[in-house]
Amino acid sequence: MTPQNLVRDIGFCILFFTRLPLPEMRLADRKLSRAIWAAPVAGWIVATIGGAVFWIATGLGVPAGPAAALVLAATMLVTGCLHEDGLSDTADGFGGGRNRERILEIMRDSRIGAFGACALGLTILLRWSALAALAAGPAANVATGSEAAYSASAAVLAALIAAHGGSRAMLPIFLQRLPPARTDGLSAGAGMVEGPAANAALALGLLSLLALGLSAALVAAVLLAAAFFAFRALCLKKIGGQTGDAAGALQQGAEIIILLVACAVF
Repeated sequence: MTPQNLVRDIGFCILFFTRLPLPEMRLADRKLSRAIWAAPVAGWIVATIGGAVFWIATGLGVPAGPAAALVLAATMLVTGCLHEDGLSDTADGFGGGRNRERILEIMRDSRIGAFGACALGLTILLRWSALAALAAGPAANVATGSEAAYSASAAVLAALIAAHGGSRAMLPIFLQRLPPARTDGLSAGAGMVEGPAANAALALGLLSLLALGLSAALVAAVLLAAAFFAFRALCLKKIGGQTGDAAGALQQGAEIIILLVACAVF
């Protein structure tokens, strides 16, 4: 792959996974199935923006809890709640549907039901509490003044890089290892993700996890693998494959797992 195509793949993923504007690029010939290896790179950008928001907020004297909420607000604004939308649709479908056809019908409905609302509330609560704990945890408490602020900002940024990069690295292999549940829709239209793209994303995901340190990265990788295979089995049982919404739900679950591991480390 040429350097130009590498840049264009990264640009494609930034445009697809975020709402960030980019200078005009020739991307008409790029396909998600080929460019998706760069999904973790888009995650790093989202994480950097979240880390910058935390640093600015705490620098202005905002306490850990509200600062963590601002980080979540910033990352959701940057991504347009893409994965949160997938999570809510998947929760509604899996929770309310009694057969494959009904589940897929519910997942396509833009309205949010009780299962989707509860899933969204839970994931936001878990991510917020994890970030707040990181901001006020031992890494910040062992220092004072500007040292404490720097330690908290560094811990939050490392956790965000690991979480947003590592969670998005699971998307290519998820789309590769499961057949599309529909003949139309986002995941079906994306095309078949090939091994090199999935493997490249996986390598970038493992690199992301190293922001937590080697031992924590290994723990996170094992937990993510277990979550992946469990969710894969659930998707095969419920809908016979994957959809874009299911991929979003996987990303949200993986992000939570990594943030919780970060809480145990920092």
